[in-house]
Amino acid sequence: MSILHRRRVLKALMLLGISAFFLLNSSGAGAQPTLEQRVAQLEAARAPQAGGTVNSGDNAWVLVSSALVLMMTAPGLILFYGGLVRTKNVLSTMAHSLILMAVVSVLWMVYGYSMAFGTGNAFSGNPFQYFLLQGVGGAPNPDYAPTIPQQSFMLFQMMFAIITPALISGAVAERIKFSAYVLFTVLWVTVVYFPLCHMVWGTGGLFNWALGGRLPLLDFAGGTVVHVSSGVSALVCALMLGRRSGFPHQPMVPHNVVLSLIGTGLLWVGWFGFNAGSAVNAGGLASSSFAATHFSAAAAALGWAMMEWLLKGKPSVLGVASGMVAGLATITPAAGFVTVPVAALIGLAGGVACYFAVTKLKHALGYDDSLDVFGVHGVGSIVGLLLLGIFASATVNPAIANTFQTAGHPVSLAGSFTQLERQLQGVLFTAALAALATFLILKVVDKLVGLRVSPEDEYTGLDLSQHGETAYND
Repeated sequence: MSILHRRRVLKALMLLGISAFFLLNSSGAGAQPTLEQRVAQLEAARAPQAGGTVNSGDNAWVLVSSALVLMMTAPGLILFYGGLVRTKNVLSTMAHSLILMAVVSVLWMVYGYSMAFGTGNAFSGNPFQYFLLQGVGGAPNPDYAPTIPQQSFMLFQMMFAIITPALISGAVAERIKFSAYVLFTVLWVTVVYFPLCHMVWGTGGLFNWALGGRLPLLDFAGGTVVHVSSGVSALVCALMLGRRSGFPHQPMVPHNVVLSLIGTGLLWVGWFGFNAGSAVNAGGLASSSFAATHFSAAAAALGWAMMEWLLKGKPSVLGVASGMVAGLATITPAAGFVTVPVAALIGLAGGVACYFAVTKLKHALGYDDSLDVFGVHGVGSIVGLLLLGIFASATVNPAIANTFQTAGHPVSLAGSFTQLERQLQGVLFTAALAALATFLILKVVDKLVGLRVSPEDEYTGLDLSQHGETAYND
């Protein structure tokens, strides 16, 4: 056989093999999957090991929201608070928020998440159920967030636990020992925040209207858990530590309002994750909460500015910023339950109420809440919680129409005087718990390490006396 003939035979065999390959892959067992088969394969790939189906869009939104809430602490609150104090206390004030990102995160990992969201009684979860986050992985917990990994839910809630005690630091700025503040935080989140978080959002918690609670308190994103608890605790701290040296006779003006304004902007942006992220999905409720948050802050800023303009003749820039934060705190409990016009009304009421709390109530009672934590966060959220009792809408959040049951019968939690009474009970319980616990914790901390720096250290400034450094070195 000639070489040319052999080449022709080899080419024919190659063509025959290629044809057979395509024939096998176009029919029978080798056929291309249908559209339905491809969809089924994608759904199977998205399913977690156990516990439900993860929705990638929901998970992405919750993870982004977690980052936004963390941004509220650093750099948001760090800049907002840091700009409001005097130059000699800038770093010490910033350090209060910064250190909690580490301290509270570790506590949350060890037992905090378990106390807040583990199975327990009406007041606390079992601290050992998720000890060191065992069992908290890629599978959803259907009680809390059925379409995202429980680990994502855990991270989102951790950011709330970080910022709440950081808010309290504004009331004791410029005079508390750093060691006292750290020890106070460890005890406070353990005794107040983790249990209160369980009561409002945990399965079987006292106030959890959706998961077996006895007293149906509406609190979408932390009016009681975050703002009333921190605001009342801040007031107790301010009273027990006493006034700063020279207050109120010596001027204690903010050293850099520009920093505070930048912090305000970051807080506003981060608050969208705080409130809209609390829907724990990327659906319509998140959009509604997002809109309510924005328009409440806008209305509150105008309310505060209007009061300053009428009573002082000039609207201050810092006053507008304070009004914005007040509006954000006020709408936090109501964001997922009210329409946009009602949210704006709530924000307007919060801006006006917080203005009078900061300028009139504080002066009348004579306490030194350095950065007005109680006047803005405490008073603001109390206003929001009570107005929510009147304006909660089952159209915005249909779950409140029939989820809560008494004796097997559904009970509507939409706005009414009955719901207003329930909201008031929740506010009073939270305030009493926070006040009593904070008082006792401060007594313990004072015995162990002392609460307040010496007069000499306060005069020098806490940056140098507590940390051995200064913010500005030119």
